[in-house]
Amino acid sequence: MALLQLDTVYAAYGAVQALKGVNVRVESGEVVTLIGSNGAGKSSTLRVISGMVRPKSGAISYKGKRIDGLEAHQVTELGIAHVPEGRRIFPRLTVTENLEMGAYTVRDKAVIARRMEEAFERFPRLKERRNQTGGTLSGGEQQMLAIGRALMMAPELLMLDEPSMGLAPLVVEQIFETITELNRAGVTILLVEQNARQALQVAHRGYVIQTGEILLEDQASSLLDNDTVREAYLGA
Repeated sequence: MALLQLDTVYAAYGAVQALKGVNVRVESGEVVTLIGSNGAGKSSTLRVISGMVRPKSGAISYKGKRIDGLEAHQVTELGIAHVPEGRRIFPRLTVTENLEMGAYTVRDKAVIARRMEEAFERFPRLKERRNQTGGTLSGGEQQMLAIGRALMMAPELLMLDEPSMGLAPLVVEQIFETITELNRAGVTILLVEQNARQALQVAHRGYVIQTGEILLEDQASSLLDNDTVREAYLGA
């Protein structure tokens, strides 16, 4: 049984069809990536999983149970964390307060304190800026904060939407190292990323999505060697 399963999922924004029968599975312990051009349906796939967008039809299952009828906060409480495109931190709250917001479902203060220290150990820059407001951080620091905030709920499944967008190459390298480290620590990851080459290099499997439909599914290494993928998405 897959940790996450999407079966023939359709979704729309008004009259605009975003997903057209998407089938995706994520096994426990995997890094799975969705690659495709802008507007292909990558972000929409994450939004229907997290409950931000209600699918028109199809089924979404997590640990064998349907979740496509749940509200976003109910999906989060199941152990699914979504780091959206553009970070979406709270710019007027401090780093510490942003992290605390990520643990809003946790009642044990000792657990919150421990997870915050773990976030600071993973991202030392955040510890240095713990009393700074989120809006004054650099783009890379904001991305670290967004990931750290998601980790405060100790998710089993972490969904990352364009984590490298707008970041300097050195910071991008750090973000992808973090993705690998999190996966080695047992976090299953569903990754949406414009940088297809780097995404496939850290993933176990990948899906190519175009205009709301899955075109290809394969091992990440095979997609890296696929001539069609190389020409369309890898600049080769």
